[in-house]
Amino acid sequence: MKRFFRFLLKVIAGLFLLSIFFVVLFKWVPVPFTPLMAIRYFENPAEDIHHEWVPREKISPNLQMAVIASEDQNFINHSGFDYQAIQKAIEENKTRKRARGASTISQQTAKNVFLWPQSTWFRKGLEVYFTFMIELVWSKERILEVYLNSIEMGKGIYGAEAAAQAWFGKSAADLTASEAAAIAAILPNPRRYNANPASNFIQQRKNWIVRQMYNIESITF
Repeated sequence: MKRFFRFLLKVIAGLFLLSIFFVVLFKWVPVPFTPLMAIRYFENPAEDIHHEWVPREKISPNLQMAVIASEDQNFINHSGFDYQAIQKAIEENKTRKRARGASTISQQTAKNVFLWPQSTWFRKGLEVYFTFMIELVWSKERILEVYLNSIEMGKGIYGAEAAAQAWFGKSAADLTASEAAAIAAILPNPRRYNANPASNFIQQRKNWIVRQMYNIESITF
């Protein structure tokens, strides 16, 4: 029994050190693929994966502003968790048939880069850990850069550059405010919705996001 517990402690310590290694590594090195990309590949090997890493400086400020406006307007100010948004979601979910989440960009980045999509308490616990770690080790600029290069933005489409090319036939650096808002509008369910042409629902979300982009302050890190 003692041997088993010693072995278990060694495994836990090894996984802890490995997690720190990858968090530090990805502070500097582009994330080549994510667990979700691997899951999607095994679910449907025929589906091509489009993913091209680009530095944040080559991603239009319009798209950076659009995802903050739509996903996490308090991104610059919080330390990984938006407690006001969480409390608001808890209150609203008491009367909603479909639960509303309150994940920040930091939490979504932690989940996409290090974890898997299924929502379980164990995975949520790991998400809290990795969110804390990237907020501690990475800068806000880096978190946003990794987020914009890693999230799913359509079937087989991952990251800003692939999304810009797939939806609008241009580089991520050249996205207009309207185009950026269209991409941000589909993020809650990128495999169901199209950024272009946009359905009535996505068009309404896009218009709302554009208004939010002009209402919130400019990105200043």
